Amino acid sequence: MRELAYHRARDVEDAVRTVADDPEARFLGGGTNLVDHLKLGVARPGTLVDVSRLPLDAVERLDDGTLRVGTNVRNSDLAAHPDVRREHPAVARALLAGASGQIRHQATTGGNLLQRTRCVYFQDVTTPCNKREPGSGCSAIGGYDRYNAVLGASGSCVATHPSDLAVALAALDATVVVQGAEGERRVGAAELHRLPGDRPEADTVLGHGELITAVELHPAPTATRSTYRKARDRASYAFALASVAAGLRTDGDRVADVRIAWGGVAHRPWRAHLAEEALRGEPLTEESVRRAAEVELAAATGSAGSAYKIEMVRELTVATLLELAGSPATDGGAR
Repeated sequence: MRELAYHRARDVEDAVRTVADDPEARFLGGGTNLVDHLKLGVARPGTLVDVSRLPLDAVERLDDGTLRVGTNVRNSDLAAHPDVRREHPAVARALLAGASGQIRHQATTGGNLLQRTRCVYFQDVTTPCNKREPGSGCSAIGGYDRYNAVLGASGSCVATHPSDLAVALAALDATVVVQGAEGERRVGAAELHRLPGDRPEADTVLGHGELITAVELHPAPTATRSTYRKARDRASYAFALASVAAGLRTDGDRVADVRIAWGGVAHRPWRAHLAEEALRGEPLTEESVRRAAEVELAAATGSAGSAYKIEMVRELTVATLLELAGSPATDGGAR
């Protein structure tokens, strides 16, 4: 057993300073992912800096109507929040699709965004994995490939990002508020996570010691009329084979504006900008949505075990947008 130190942060500045000054330190929030990795030997920090007791556990309304969600807001509380259900239903539905009730009670907003891939090789320390040990190789290429990425993968990594919440936030143009040693900065939710390239060990654009302190949900018609749909191996407690978060604004029977993000198909939540552009101004029909999705998927490549995801995410996109077209708004807890 490897010994490690524990430090309970007094405030945000103390937390950031402690981690920034120690390359082996890690933040500890709800711990639902990190504790698993400690047990598996995937994570081997020298110090855990506990941020779970910092006063970052409120949902606040800003003057412009934005909802500011503290990083320590529990997933269950965020999913049940009446303003989130009413104004950002895709967020509520993504959280309810994300895990068991027990885990949602423990998991935090910031921690959800920073959870790491569930690739079987990443979690098995006896196998080569560039994400876990840079330069060691990728066992998923040529190995068990059912969960592999079909968009944005590289020769170094074909893993997918697991968070449902991150997909919804990417679709709704949310902002992630980050505190580092140099001060506060804001990152678009769709830009928080990286594609693997030749550095798959870096999941996000955050530097060591940068702490997510909040997520900001901005008011918009496409946020109010939004939803989340997920395909998985079983009805509960399973990660997405493919998922779609979408927001829609129509003008008669035509698409005035649309937001689409996909999960389970890439190393990060995949914002489908090409599909969005293809749909704007067009009638919203099964055929138009399918054509738009195919434009986005032109660059998709799948292995023998993962190619099914291409058709799956296309058809999920059709079903999701047709659902939104038939309803002026969606209640995050209704279905």
